Amino acid sequence: MKRKPKRESSIILKVLCLGVCVYVFANLVNLWSTLNDSQAELKALKEEYAATENDIAELKAMLADESNAQIIEKAARERLGYIFSDEQVFIDVSGN
Repeated sequence: MKRKPKRESSIILKVLCLGVCVYVFANLVNLWSTLNDSQAELKALKEEYAATENDIAELKAMLADESNAQIIEKAARERLGYIFSDEQVFIDVSGN
């Protein structure tokens, strides 16, 4: 019986295939990381959008009630930092 000679594959071909596999794996890991970052950013933007929608609804309710005094008071407190003369302001300096 004659034995068929085995084809020896080139070591260069094996190294090249291994390199391509490592490159593809590294790209997949990078894309997975980018996807997770994008999903976190999307979640934050959705929360910000919901907060803005709540603010808009609150302002629309104030306009519907025609209570200009409330709108003026809110603007003076938030934008200008005004307070009533009999109020006390406590500032949290703990950073929490």
